[in-house]
Amino acid sequence: MAINQSQPAERLPRAGGVGPLLLDDIVVDDVVPGIGHYRLAARRLRRDRTALLFGLLFILIVVACLLAPVYSHDIARIGPNVNNVTGTIKVDGHTVDVVSPDGIPVGPTWHARYFFGADTNGRDVAVRLLYGGRTSLAIGFMAAAITMIFGVAAGLAAGFYRGALDAVLARLLDIIWAYPAVLLGVAIGTSLALGGLKIGPLTIEGNSIFIPAFLIGFVYIPYVAKPIRGQVLALREKEFVDAARGLGCGSVRIMVREILPNLSSTIVVFVPLIVAGAILLEASLSFLGAGVQPPNASWGTMIQSGLPLLTTSPQLVLVPGGMLVLAVLGVNVFGEGVRDALDPKSQIRLGR
Repeated sequence: MAINQSQPAERLPRAGGVGPLLLDDIVVDDVVPGIGHYRLAARRLRRDRTALLFGLLFILIVVACLLAPVYSHDIARIGPNVNNVTGTIKVDGHTVDVVSPDGIPVGPTWHARYFFGADTNGRDVAVRLLYGGRTSLAIGFMAAAITMIFGVAAGLAAGFYRGALDAVLARLLDIIWAYPAVLLGVAIGTSLALGGLKIGPLTIEGNSIFIPAFLIGFVYIPYVAKPIRGQVLALREKEFVDAARGLGCGSVRIMVREILPNLSSTIVVFVPLIVAGAILLEASLSFLGAGVQPPNASWGTMIQSGLPLLTTSPQLVLVPGGMLVLAVLGVNVFGEGVRDALDPKSQIRLGR
């Protein structure tokens, strides 16, 4: 209800006959006329500064990882897989071994080369951190895409058609759901890492990053399909679906044109949460040897290789571990902010 203050106040009869009631006396709070659901959610999200801050943090991490070749070529001047066990470097005017005779790598120099120090093979930790981030983030995004595509499709089909199709899909999802994600990932990832993956004419080598991406995307399908199925079961009974059937629309058209748009808010909320879960699961599988295979770098493989030197060179674990925590925390908090913004019962006040 918008009131134009430049117009003279309209006089309404006051209850009890005690003088007129002016519209100026009416106090309207948080009234937003003619605003759509997503525009309203965007306004709520803009006022959630914590979510925006962590979202910005995640974007900065993504940009830094994308610029890994620039940092490697122009600043550090060393590749991510270049061994330099017998090399030397100057630190504060002194020449020191990149890896000492007793196998202890040099610590952080805080300079262009070996900014975070070296690993046991003399490789630059900062360079491998950025390249490992590219790998971890790529796997996270690819796995999330696989999960969302197949999860939404399975939930949509099971909830709409019900019957035998729903029973079969529900049992298959329950089988995947029954196993812990890490345990199932290790079991399948180990076999795929040894023999690769062959789907028709497509063959994927065991050391390819598509193997953990496919594996993680597969493991998380029930986490999306089951909630989507529940929503579709409710939506298919709505009046707009009956109206579409009355107009002669087929099942596929109803699912795509009528039901799927009503799932968009749920899908938008799921995406950042699945990305965060995929990045974390990739690190877990790589740490256990069932994810990214050497010499490819990822945050999980860096943590695993640095664990034996935790007491003498803690940066080998703390640096990739800290980056992993920041990335997952950033996308998780931003995802929570998106969920709250899309919630019609959100308590975030819009103001004027």
